[in-house]
Amino acid sequence: MQIAPKYEPSRVEDKWYEYWMEHDFFSSKPDDREPYTIVIPPPNVTGVLHMGHMLNNTLQDVLIRRARLQGKNACWVPGMDHASIATEAKVVAKLKEEGISKADISRDEFLKHAWEWTDKYGGVILEQLKKLGCSCDWKRTKFTMDDDMSASVIKVFVDLYEKGLIYRGHRMVNWDPEAKTTLSDEEVIYEEREGLLYYVAYKIEGSDEKVIIATTRPETILGDTAICINPNDERYHHLKGKRAIVPICNRVIPIIEDEYVDVEFGTGCLKVTPAHDENDKNLGDKHGLEIIDIFNEDASLNAFGLHYEGKDRFVVRKEIAKELEEKGHLVKTEQYTNKVGLSERTKAVIEPRLSEQWFLKMEDLAKPAIDAVLKTGEVKFYPKKFENIYRHWMENIRDWNISRQLWWGQQIPAYYYGDGKDDFVVAETKQEALDKAQEALNSRGTERSLTLDDFRQDPDVLDTWFSSWLWPISVFGGILDPENEEVNYYYPTNDLVTGPDILFFWVARMIMAGYEFRDERPFDNVYLTGLVRDKQRRKMSKSLGNSPDALKLIEDYGADGVRVGLLLSSAAGNDLLFDEALCQQGKNFANKIWNAFRLVKGWEVAAIDQPEAAKIGIDWYTARFNQVLAEIEDHFGKYRISDALMAIYKLVWDDFCSWLLEIVKPAYQQPIDKKTYEAVIQLFEKNLKLLHPFMPFLTEEVWQHISERTPENALCIADWPKVAEADKNIIKAFDFAAEVIAGVRTIRKEKNIPQKEVLELMELNVEGVSSKMDAIIKKLGNISEIATVTEPVDGALSFRIKSNEYFVPLGVAIDVEAEIKKLTEELDYIRGFLQSVQKKLSNERFVNNAPPQVVELERKKAADAEAKIETLEKSLASLE
Repeated sequence: MQIAPKYEPSRVEDKWYEYWMEHDFFSSKPDDREPYTIVIPPPNVTGVLHMGHMLNNTLQDVLIRRARLQGKNACWVPGMDHASIATEAKVVAKLKEEGISKADISRDEFLKHAWEWTDKYGGVILEQLKKLGCSCDWKRTKFTMDDDMSASVIKVFVDLYEKGLIYRGHRMVNWDPEAKTTLSDEEVIYEEREGLLYYVAYKIEGSDEKVIIATTRPETILGDTAICINPNDERYHHLKGKRAIVPICNRVIPIIEDEYVDVEFGTGCLKVTPAHDENDKNLGDKHGLEIIDIFNEDASLNAFGLHYEGKDRFVVRKEIAKELEEKGHLVKTEQYTNKVGLSERTKAVIEPRLSEQWFLKMEDLAKPAIDAVLKTGEVKFYPKKFENIYRHWMENIRDWNISRQLWWGQQIPAYYYGDGKDDFVVAETKQEALDKAQEALNSRGTERSLTLDDFRQDPDVLDTWFSSWLWPISVFGGILDPENEEVNYYYPTNDLVTGPDILFFWVARMIMAGYEFRDERPFDNVYLTGLVRDKQRRKMSKSLGNSPDALKLIEDYGADGVRVGLLLSSAAGNDLLFDEALCQQGKNFANKIWNAFRLVKGWEVAAIDQPEAAKIGIDWYTARFNQVLAEIEDHFGKYRISDALMAIYKLVWDDFCSWLLEIVKPAYQQPIDKKTYEAVIQLFEKNLKLLHPFMPFLTEEVWQHISERTPENALCIADWPKVAEADKNIIKAFDFAAEVIAGVRTIRKEKNIPQKEVLELMELNVEGVSSKMDAIIKKLGNISEIATVTEPVDGALSFRIKSNEYFVPLGVAIDVEAEIKKLTEELDYIRGFLQSVQKKLSNERFVNNAPPQVVELERKKAADAEAKIETLEKSLASLE
């Protein structure tokens, strides 16, 4: 194949991805090899590739490609999540554009539209992941609404219900008035917002006295059913047993006592609205208060809202404050900052709401999951710091509200057949429900014959996370067929790569599901990435407009360039401050490798003797490769993927390109010996193997250019290098020699001595350094000979490496008079500088009053200047 003058990612990426797919390199089936399994955190079916996906999936691809090279049976299962709330919102919006309201069509009609939308727009992100180079087993692609996946969810619901872990309860829940559904606690995010604290006066029945309460939500006054005071608050003892009148609606409510009231907050009096605050609900239950719900499901006010009926809660807040003021009830307002709960998906302000919902008891499920992470270490977190966050949440876990008032998702398998509260059964199918219900009626001696028409299924669907918590099991059929070959081979999986923002939503719940349904962990390790932020530390988002187009980045810098750019600054658990310059750095690295390859392949090879410098250079690089490979293995073992890449980056850029290729490079228009050439190609191939997980396209392109390869010899399925003993002595000797070469190059640069001019080097070898590296020093420094001397050489330029001193005798290339003039001017300047520092230090006022660190800095300046003067005086003496 002809080698292109420059690396063009757009020319090679599709070609090699198609080649890998054509030869089925990403597919996996159970066999006798050690399995290595990753399940993808399934992106929403509505999603498109963004920076977080890029980082997360690049990390997974690095791990899976490395495992494949290690000879493991690498299986990366891709898939998508049906994302109930997000997808339903998209479909509702689409229908609205077509003039169709969800309220006007049947559930079946809506689901038909939802499936059409999913088939048309869903899965875009999976195709985009291919552009990034992700080597998933695409034949295994799963969707949380696939028939078998849904059947798994329903089976689990029934199982947990029969174990007594799922129950129906009338509870205060988090209500999303935009999506018109309940949410779990984990789907609520809290944000500090500026608002007002309203001080409202309530009249005491039968007197002119008023009691003042403070509230942030004056609109809920219409749902008040009591005023509560602290029994220990002497200010309000006289109100015990009395009643107050609610402003505007003029409802008479009791004044109750409870130590729950904080005497320090507001006025020490609390309005109690059991329908719209969880703490108020608890008070209401304790004191037997009436419950008045003033909101519709969209958070507009209902008939209890009186003349505000039909208006949005925030509109009412302003209007009712104005009415309270006009009627003399509003005493004052104050600026107030409080935390407001928002829907994680729609960003709507959450409304606490009493509702009949389905819940999963979590306490017993959490215990083995706590032990797995915090006691036995069966599941390890990287970085470890997230264990404390996990502990706090798991030890304070609350029952999971698993029902959602939506149509898109797995419909709850509860079937109602009567008017009574308990006239329902939970079953996997309607027919099973009929059989169960009939059996229950018969056992109670009820003479009633049921038919399928008597049953109506619960209209709610299950929380999306109730399907994805089964993901590592269900993708291998382990719920429906627990002993099948696939789940027994691939489960538990090895590594999970995900973001800490879904540590509770998904990771913790998968661990619970793993122990509940298979009595073992779902994965060995959890690698928690940081969030991708912009240079101003803002989280990247479409709303801020600070998230670059992922596909445009790949187009501009190549997939490999983007992968390297992301990973070079992406330590586990730490946020990545993204800058496009990182992708440019990745692109530059790809070009460096390509140019190195073109250089090597451009050499003419001849049957000539191997130069000593080349032999030593190859021995040194082999040792250095083994040393870095051991470091890389250590980094991978600790999930320091960024550090592993940086180690490879330096090995290839510095050690291979900047040193080895210079050492072995033949003279201009001269051939290279066959032995050296073959060794360099072999080392180049080893480099490509290390680089492949990070830069799959470039490395496969170079690999296939090096020699003719059959598909069985593709880099994608080659062998990962084996760790071997590194010769530390040769590495140490080379490091010293590199400093000597740098010293010679500095002299050439400072004295404008051309590289082509041959120099002589003299060595005062106090360190007892071996002459083993002399051949390399001579070649790279263009030195004719290295002579050993026993004392400093007069009339020579010098430099020091540790205790050794090196001298370059002056030749015609040096203008001695110009050098003396230059050194004299520099000496005069340093002496003047020293004098000014000493003057400052001799000033007692300065020394006594200046901060100690400032005085110490001046003393260091003086010492450095004195040392420089001594060096310059010696140099001058050798020239005069």
